[in-house]
Amino acid sequence: MDDDKKDEVYSDFYDCVNLQPKELEEWLDTEESKSVGDSDSGESTGHKSGRRIVEIKNTKKADLTDSQYEHMQKVVGYVHRHTAQKPSGDIEDSDWRYSLMNWGHDPCK
Repeated sequence: MDDDKKDEVYSDFYDCVNLQPKELEEWLDTEESKSVGDSDSGESTGHKSGRRIVEIKNTKKADLTDSQYEHMQKVVGYVHRHTAQKPSGDIEDSDWRYSLMNWGHDPCK
């Protein structure tokens, strides 16, 4: 990934991920967070992603690895796809919102 692409991914990631590391860590400790997503190892893909997002957001831009940029790109894609599938009605206590929050995005913010 060239530097221009990294800048674009970085910007998109910070536009999508609207939970701060502490907020996301606290969310990931809740039962609601653990109740959504697919899992084959006891922890859902989104929950694992959330832990990785906290790590990325606690890393200085200059110290981010290619692997972290790839994950940031994956997060942006997920958030865009999932927000496009917004259900009708109240979303505050929905699995849809909880899944997005595991990926660092709270649609109610």
